[in-house]
Amino acid sequence: MHSKPIPAVSALIVKDGKVLLVKRGCEPNRGLWSLPGGSIELGETAREAVAREVLEETGLTIEVGEPAGVHDVISREGDEIVFHYVVITFRANLVSGTLKARSDAADARWVSLAELGDYAITPGLLKRVSRLTCQ
Repeated sequence: MHSKPIPAVSALIVKDGKVLLVKRGCEPNRGLWSLPGGSIELGETAREAVAREVLEETGLTIEVGEPAGVHDVISREGDEIVFHYVVITFRANLVSGTLKARSDAADARWVSLAELGDYAITPGLLKRVSRLTCQ
């Protein structure tokens, strides 16, 4: 359990009308599909963190763009807060690499926006991706 929010990042990468998703291999939200990303390490900028996380989870190198949004991921068990992440989502473009699930990602794939609802995704992801891709 943490005593304060944890800064984290995710990447919104769209290619040919499809968004890059990873299936989370670890908690929180193990087994659910989400944007690639993770916690910011000490001394690392948010942009460096999102590029590192995407490379670690998918094998892809990206060019990090502007922030697309910020949201909180808070999990509670009764009155206790189990975790609280403040996630900055960056727009990003694919530079190179071959997509392959790595690190703590159980799977990785390009998913069309129309198919997002068919996946077991993290809470609020469909709404966020729909909103962010329309901006």
